[in-house]
Amino acid sequence: MAQRHESQNSVDDFPTPPWATRAFLESVLGGKSALQGLSCLEPACHRGHMSMPLAEYFSKVKSSDIVEYGFGEVANFLAGDYPDKSFDWVITNPPFKIAEDFVQEGLRVARLGVAMLVRTVFIESIGRYERLFLDTKPAIFAQYTERVAMVKGRLDRKASTATGYGWVVWSKFPTKSTELVWIPPSRKKFELDTDYPQSDPQLNMLR
Repeated sequence: MAQRHESQNSVDDFPTPPWATRAFLESVLGGKSALQGLSCLEPACHRGHMSMPLAEYFSKVKSSDIVEYGFGEVANFLAGDYPDKSFDWVITNPPFKIAEDFVQEGLRVARLGVAMLVRTVFIESIGRYERLFLDTKPAIFAQYTERVAMVKGRLDRKASTATGYGWVVWSKFPTKSTELVWIPPSRKKFELDTDYPQSDPQLNMLR
């Protein structure tokens, strides 16, 4: 089993298995009935492996990344190029070292909410509590009950991991407390054979 460690200057290229995004959208955000008609920005889209399942639920998905991966547009999310409240949701797997910055920018850009897929240890640390969680309280922390294996630079159906992941969700409506929820075992339900080819014509449809 691998653990996730990255150098200081890494672009943090760890694609999210599409089944994990579907499981989150179904178990935490209410599925297609709650998300149809809404827009979403995925600002760290890599090769589109999260954007593709997002497009199954949202009516509009905008994808971008600071690095050219052949998918979406090249843009620096933290440069402030997106107008205030220009998307209903901002949902992404952010680079871990600048995830706090992604949260703050996401809260400016989103109308309804922000969801960040992070290592479970993200909710630890006194510094992060004081900088982020104390005054910007999440509405939900959703922990996967099964491990989500992420491999540098590619999807790997057979990979395993020692790293736990969960979603931190902020609502643009007032939040008094953070709800802890679990994403039930759902890989078998939401994993598709077509998720894994590296060259997928469906990805071009979302550019």
